[in-house]
Amino acid sequence: YVLRYTGKMFEPEQYRNIVLRANPDGSVLKLKEVADIEFGSLTYGMVSKENGRPSAAIMLKQRPGSNASEVIKGVKARMAELKATSFPPGMTYSVAYDVSRFLDASIHEVLKTLMEAFILVFIVVFVFLQDFRSTLIPALAVPVALIGTLFIMSLLGFSINLLTLFALVLAIGIVVDDAIVVVEAVHAKMHHEHLGPREATFAAMHEISGAIVAITLVMTAVFVPTSFLSGPVGVFYRQFSLTLASAILISAVNALTLTPALCSLLLKPVDESKKPGLMGRFFNWFNARYDNLADGYQKVLRTVAHRRVVTLGALLVFIGLAYGTSRILPAGFIPTEDQGMIYVNVTTPAGATVERTEEVLDQIQKIAAKLKPVESVSTLAGYSLLNDVAGSTYGMGMINLAAWEEREQSVDELIAELREKTKGIADAQIEFFPPPAVPGFGNASGVELRVLDKSGTGNLQRTADVTKDFLAALGKTPAVGSAFTNYDANFPQYLIHVDQEQAAKKGVTVDQAMSTLQTLIGSYYASNFIRFGQLYKVMVQAGPEYRANPEDLLKLYVKNNRGELVPY
Repeated sequence: YVLRYTGKMFEPEQYRNIVLRANPDGSVLKLKEVADIEFGSLTYGMVSKENGRPSAAIMLKQRPGSNASEVIKGVKARMAELKATSFPPGMTYSVAYDVSRFLDASIHEVLKTLMEAFILVFIVVFVFLQDFRSTLIPALAVPVALIGTLFIMSLLGFSINLLTLFALVLAIGIVVDDAIVVVEAVHAKMHHEHLGPREATFAAMHEISGAIVAITLVMTAVFVPTSFLSGPVGVFYRQFSLTLASAILISAVNALTLTPALCSLLLKPVDESKKPGLMGRFFNWFNARYDNLADGYQKVLRTVAHRRVVTLGALLVFIGLAYGTSRILPAGFIPTEDQGMIYVNVTTPAGATVERTEEVLDQIQKIAAKLKPVESVSTLAGYSLLNDVAGSTYGMGMINLAAWEEREQSVDELIAELREKTKGIADAQIEFFPPPAVPGFGNASGVELRVLDKSGTGNLQRTADVTKDFLAALGKTPAVGSAFTNYDANFPQYLIHVDQEQAAKKGVTVDQAMSTLQTLIGSYYASNFIRFGQLYKVMVQAGPEYRANPEDLLKLYVKNNRGELVPY
């Protein structure tokens, strides 16, 4: 047989029956007689609530390179599975912040713009070419170029996101240009030289192929260098520039291959003897007005072209206007958008308990819940959203708003209303702000700054004073909506003085005194065990009623070198 020892304990009852000592009368003193043993949480410094009800907050951050929409879909599917198989009766879950809502809404708007752009391009091309067959050829260039661009995006590892979709929207107006040039050239050969569609196509392509290649290389050279930019700008615009450049290259290939073939098959000579119908009369009216406009423009050009002083002066005026406008318009990296979410960050006075912070968050929750556009309010006392640190004086919240089409107020208007309604909450610094425009670039929208003390004095109070003055100056700046900091040099502390001479007389070392104090007040990591596949710590600490006030320290005892208990 193999001898085995049970080893570590796993159940609270096993710890309750630990024998501390044997008494002379034969009885034993067990741990449950002098201590409370329970299976609980590692820390009780955080309190999570969902719409005022207790909850367990779970924060998920996607890994670099992953797709946000796919991650969120996977999380929702897993949570639905857990609810069906593992949740006890009466327990449910909710998603406090779903970034895919904003992404899906944004992509939907861009896709709608994509269709609108295609329709507008088709109408404009039809108005100027004035023939359905001729219009069909450039129109076919759009889906061909977009499908080819999506194939190249797949090869490059790009995803369908706001930047690539914006590039496709912009490409719609560009990819038809080469096809229009080919159709116009073929039309000119058929009209002026009376050639058939096939012969006119060969003659036109012989003349304009070089020009198509040249303009394609020029336009590609405009966008491709953007992909080599370093830093955040390069990250943002690399997919945009390469997607647009790919669409331009494919449109050129299309103009040199598919478009000529379609011209030779679809185009027909215009029968000028045919009486114009309603559409023909409209085109005649449009052409007459357009010719008048062109004639007037040519007259202006002939007049101005011979006066170099005027042209040079006009050029300088336009350069000055462009420069002046660029200086007047506000500059920014990425604009803040309405993402359907408002963040709340709360800081209570230094030394405040988590219960006090929880009370402030409860008041904010009740105020926000009364606003019609608010769907839900999630709060977490004991955690700072801005600093990503835990502490009893910190608190955060996420106010989830209704869909954009279901509310009239914007995020900025709701933030202003919340600030007005919560300004009466005493002893708390409350800040409302939208999420960052790009996740990962800070925890809030705007600018994050650091105040560095280069004096070398280590005077924390002076740093706090300088920071306060700096924030006051920022508050007077019209462009700054709010300026705040979580830095506080006035954190309350008690300084412990150990009478080493008295301690030595009673057989207590400083190390013994501090170690016992750490165990009773701050807790001590005594052991651990494995349960449910997780590592759990065994912590030892005095009960809350024995460490509630500073005077309780004098009621504690430490064991000396003779095994006697000595009061502090």
